[in-house]
Amino acid sequence: MNNEDELSLTFAALADPTRRAILARLAQGEATVNELAAPFNLSLPGVSKHLKVLQHAGLISQGRRAQWRPCRLEPARLKEAADWIDTYRDIWEQRFDRLDEYLHELQRRSADQPSTSEEQSASDDQQ
Repeated sequence: MNNEDELSLTFAALADPTRRAILARLAQGEATVNELAAPFNLSLPGVSKHLKVLQHAGLISQGRRAQWRPCRLEPARLKEAADWIDTYRDIWEQRFDRLDEYLHELQRRSADQPSTSEEQSASDDQQ
């Protein structure tokens, strides 16, 4: 699977607030399906569907300990998504910096020119 497809899977998985909450919980450490299901008003099969999406996207993995299948966060895919976003963050920060410079230049020009009321007052004084 190429990187673009992996990113698509990652962002599709992250689009759901329940899946993001599951990832937030797993960032604290491993958890069983029952532990992950507890804060949600979902059936175990419903939570399992979310876990399958996260697993398919490579965001989590499930191990085996006796009858338990603890889930754990796999941060590599999140890092790939963050790196991709960071490339665009750099572009936008550069654009915002240029915009900021332009706005400061406009303010300087405006401060150097008399305001309309000052022009009117000067015009009245000449008459």
